Amino acid sequence: MTVFMADSLDDIRIVLVEPAGALNVGSIARVMKNMGVQQLVLVNPKCDPHGAEARKMAVHGGDILDHAKTVSSLPEALVGCQQAVATTARDRALSLPLEAPKAVLPKLLSVPSALIFGREDSGLTNDELTHAQHCLYIPTASTYPSLNLAMAVGVCVYELQQLVTTTEETVTTSATETATLEALEGYYQHLEQMLLKIGFLYPHTASARMQKFRQIFNRANLTPEELALLRGILRQTEWAIRNSDVVNEE
Repeated sequence: MTVFMADSLDDIRIVLVEPAGALNVGSIARVMKNMGVQQLVLVNPKCDPHGAEARKMAVHGGDILDHAKTVSSLPEALVGCQQAVATTARDRALSLPLEAPKAVLPKLLSVPSALIFGREDSGLTNDELTHAQHCLYIPTASTYPSLNLAMAVGVCVYELQQLVTTTEETVTTSATETATLEALEGYYQHLEQMLLKIGFLYPHTASARMQKFRQIFNRANLTPEELALLRGILRQTEWAIRNSDVVNEE
């Protein structure tokens, strides 16, 4: 297997979903600057990430705020990424196992990747978690397990920084190319349309059933060629349905 060493965090973006606190956003910009993580993406922020409160906490991380990208949806925030890790503070009814930072963060190295954090009060929804291939949790004392958002980001970017600066062992990741997350999203939308058309899904239950399909394919870490094969199956199925309709009309 071909492996290579990650020497920077330039391809990793921190994604904050609907952050409500400008002080938190500023603190996150500061710790990102401390640890050499440059890309910040805000999904539908509920605060002013460029205001005085955010800049006060960012200190010398103001340039992170200046270059932060604001988008309206999580899929938009993940465009260009091949790997995504979503953070959660509790176990969910999902098939993705919860992994500690040291176990899962190496998967983000050396490919365009995202580390996703949820809202301060409620975290990420189950649907949002299905946009990632892995789920991360930070082990804490049971007496008070909930971390502040900026603290959680700080723990993760510190662990990432340690991965690329370690001198005692070489950090390697597989060079196998995986499909981009927007390509996967296109497949999921196509699959849902087809399953609705053939009656496998029903509109009132489609969202819950599609979450399970997302989990299955996210675990597989599909390559572009494998994803193209799956899209080809859907296109051929559509062709067969259209031609069957023509034959039946005749």
